[in-house]
Amino acid sequence: MLLTTALGLVLSQAAIAQETGAPAGITSPVGQAPVEEPPQQPEVQAIADIGGVLTPRGRLVLEPSLQYSHSGVNRLTFRGIEILSTLLIGVFSAEEAERDIWTAALTGRLGVTDRLELELKVPYVYRDDTIRATVPTVGDDSFDIDRDLSGDGLGDIEVTARYQLNRGQDGWPFFVGNLRYKSTTGDGPFDIARDSDGIEQELATGSGFQAIEPSITALFPSDPAVFFANLGYLYNMSDNVNTQITDELRIGKVDPGDAIRLSFGMAYAINPRASFTLGYKNDFIEKTRTEYFGNTGQTTQSSRTLNVGSMLLGWSYQLNPDVSVNLGLELGITDDAPNTVLTLRVPFGMNAF
Repeated sequence: MLLTTALGLVLSQAAIAQETGAPAGITSPVGQAPVEEPPQQPEVQAIADIGGVLTPRGRLVLEPSLQYSHSGVNRLTFRGIEILSTLLIGVFSAEEAERDIWTAALTGRLGVTDRLELELKVPYVYRDDTIRATVPTVGDDSFDIDRDLSGDGLGDIEVTARYQLNRGQDGWPFFVGNLRYKSTTGDGPFDIARDSDGIEQELATGSGFQAIEPSITALFPSDPAVFFANLGYLYNMSDNVNTQITDELRIGKVDPGDAIRLSFGMAYAINPRASFTLGYKNDFIEKTRTEYFGNTGQTTQSSRTLNVGSMLLGWSYQLNPDVSVNLGLELGITDDAPNTVLTLRVPFGMNAF
């Protein structure tokens, strides 16, 4: 549902005008100034995590969802010297990696007041990774690596609070403050089993690190569209992992890179039931610092920052006042982004108090 509250307000005014004979939009008796209705906060249903849809007071929404994410990498690497564009001295290595992630989640949202909403999300994750690589060795020999791993289990449970900061009067956009906490209920990359060479034997279902993300969302209605923007900062908490990877290598403190997150776009109401959304989001992820101990204690960091950018497409249809169907699609724009992320959400609303 997109802008159905605002559209419903216009329709109800028209109905009253038809019964009373007053011009549309005037509901007060003749001779009195019309009662000014406060602006109604618009809704952006088709894309999750924007933080712009607040549940009314006393309303409980249960939202089952299913998300599929696919990432693929095909890389040909040359290690050597280029004398001419057609003369290379060295070796080539080829790598192909495919990652598929299915996430089934149940999300509950409760409208505590008309301006405050609390949310709890419990995910279950299934992962399947396939890696095929050709690794050169001394001489002309090489060997192939062919690994196919899968794993499933409880993911990282998330708790979110959202608060509407203003009422959107005098032509101002609506501002919503968001605060999200991500737990470590899923198995992290240092919790899974590894062989004697330190190679993982199963896949993680969580990040392994707690995180806090404050953000702010701006919603500007321009009927029949709503423009939205979100800016946030993801703070990943460091942890002393203290895990033995191999007989010679032990991991100490790990400080995952924080991230600046932004998104913006437009939601357009086709009619009171259907809408579509077009947007873009980008995460700028800092380098991860890892302390490891071999013969001597050392600290290293990831070789580069990550730039994860995706195009956002969304569709929403309101089946009835209590149920809607939302489909979101993310298309990776940058090299670090997943190729595709497809999310189906079906929220069910009910009165809790």
